[in-house]
Amino acid sequence: MKFRDQPTIQLLNDTSKDNDLSGRRGKNSMTTSDSELLDAYSRAVISVVDRLGPSVVSVTVGKPGQQRRPEQTGTGSGVVVAPDGYILTNDHVIHKSSSIAVSLTDGTSLSATLVGKDPATDLAVIRAETSYLPASTLDNSDRLRVGQLVIAMGNPFGFQSTVSTGVVSALGRALRSRSGRLIESMIQHTAPLNPGNSGGPLVDTAGNVVGINTAIIAMAQGIGFAIPGNTAMWVVSQLLTHGRVRRGFLGIAGQQRPLHRRLVRFHELSCDQAVEVLAVESQGPADRAGIRIGDLITAINEQVVASVDDLHRFLSEWPIGRPIRVEFIRGQDLNKRTLLPTEAASDS
Repeated sequence: MKFRDQPTIQLLNDTSKDNDLSGRRGKNSMTTSDSELLDAYSRAVISVVDRLGPSVVSVTVGKPGQQRRPEQTGTGSGVVVAPDGYILTNDHVIHKSSSIAVSLTDGTSLSATLVGKDPATDLAVIRAETSYLPASTLDNSDRLRVGQLVIAMGNPFGFQSTVSTGVVSALGRALRSRSGRLIESMIQHTAPLNPGNSGGPLVDTAGNVVGINTAIIAMAQGIGFAIPGNTAMWVVSQLLTHGRVRRGFLGIAGQQRPLHRRLVRFHELSCDQAVEVLAVESQGPADRAGIRIGDLITAINEQVVASVDDLHRFLSEWPIGRPIRVEFIRGQDLNKRTLLPTEAASDS
């Protein structure tokens, strides 16, 4: 390599030294920068684990065996949400359990009782027989962003106090619960989950519980799901206040059905789907209002109803006992009726 106006050999020697040093400085600079980023990442995770680790518990349940066999046992995770022993976990963790016990990070084992459960969101609250437990805070999950770092804590395969990290890979997912209802606004993330993680918290780097881990997709890597913190907050408040989640009930069974284009155009409907009434409970709210089998429900309180999930969503949010206006098609006519929802029976 030659440079003009200066001695070639001298400059080659000097330049090669400078280039070598410059290259080394560049490498060192990048290495230092990467190291600092990794250290910051580690410190963030360590800080969260140190703060929230004591509030994450192992949940062990006993389930009645058959033909006089010993009780079958299952394990999951939970997170303390109130110092006086209230613990949030998944409904499927404690489903049909005959006994419940929780283990703290210090090895203490405590018996627990069921406070309330909500199969529709796969959440349950249990209470350990103790006080002054370290508690975590459920946070507003609406602030989450795709790509945000999250930390999953729990007890996969019975290994207590296990931590895994990942990022939020998608928001607004929807999954069916064990009861068949749609759980909306689910958080999809890449923090590895395994059996036993169920009921454990999904946490952001500020140490806030933004979700409750609930499901994985079999044979898939890096796809886990958590019930959003906002849903968990609402369910916990309902369970602590009423021992159940109160939802409205119309007394019908239905299915989604497409509407003929002529009906949609004639009645100026904004959707070409409706809910066909398949059954009407005798003396239920719908029966008393004159709803019949075969009616096609198109709207409630002027909100479009295109599926049974739309009905569930509306009734979950609408105050029980407050009248609602139902629009439906019978034959060729668009009708309206006022219904008074009652409280739905709790799922078993």
